[in-house]
Amino acid sequence: MNAVERWRSRALKPDARLLIAFVIVVAIVCAFAALASVATAGGTLAIDRWLIAWLRDPVDSSLPLGPRWFRSMMLDLTGWGNTASLTMLTGIIIGYLLVMRRAATAVYLASATAGGALFNSILKAIIDRPRPDVVAHLVEVNSASFPSGHAMNSAVVFLTLGAVLSRVHKQPGVRAYILTVAILLTLTIGFSRVYLGVHWPSDVMAGWLVGGVWATLCWMLARRLQRQETLEPSGATG
Repeated sequence: MNAVERWRSRALKPDARLLIAFVIVVAIVCAFAALASVATAGGTLAIDRWLIAWLRDPVDSSLPLGPRWFRSMMLDLTGWGNTASLTMLTGIIIGYLLVMRRAATAVYLASATAGGALFNSILKAIIDRPRPDVVAHLVEVNSASFPSGHAMNSAVVFLTLGAVLSRVHKQPGVRAYILTVAILLTLTIGFSRVYLGVHWPSDVMAGWLVGGVWATLCWMLARRLQRQETLEPSGATG
């Protein structure tokens, strides 16, 4: 392969990745639409009820399975997905980006996370699915159920933060660590909502799907803006 062919190969890679990401986004959107249709029609109730009941003590359904320390841990971790915690975390990361003189990236991150939270509120209002009534709720809730706000907003915030921060650092190991932590936090918070009895499993699955799509779209747009030099380039330290 000569120098020209190698240059063309490298030039096509970003567009190929974006195309693959776009196809994945379309597939996930279709999956969410199908899940929303089935869930609102009651098609997931049987499996939803079974999974919630399976996570409860067979003798006393007011208690979830597992030791008391695990229950306390889930109560603590679920708080990481509420609006106050996610807003505070986002503010801290925005401050970090500003200190690194990446103002455009900071503004982009604020817009991306705020937009995701607003979109979740709109979806909840439109679908308006009632909360589970199978077991006692272990935390107070007062909004609609589908999609799970904690699952979606944690996916939006953690995955978007992970994608943005991973592009701030050049080291592959650091990037992998940041993205792995973001994914694990998203999954754990979503699980806690089912474990505590405040969401149907299909609510959480829908939240993960939409949050993942939102984060992927934010990543795609960030790459495009960086190539146009609207955002600071990947790996810049300011």
